[in-house]
Amino acid sequence: MKQLKKWEKKMEVYFAKHSRYNAFVHFFIGIGFGILVTYPVVGGHPVRWGASILAIGLLMHLYPLF
Repeated sequence: MKQLKKWEKKMEVYFAKHSRYNAFVHFFIGIGFGILVTYPVVGGHPVRWGASILAIGLLMHLYPLF
């Protein structure tokens, strides 16, 4: 539990200092949610595209830990 608090604080400080990266990550996650919500517009494989973009966005949240 203590380690999670430490990681959370580290990510919070990183995102506060790097506002453009923060905006890019959350924009990417928004695109993923948007594709999942408006699936008929995307065409072929909306769930695959939406889940892939969301996964990439979530992985981008881990970058500040390294």
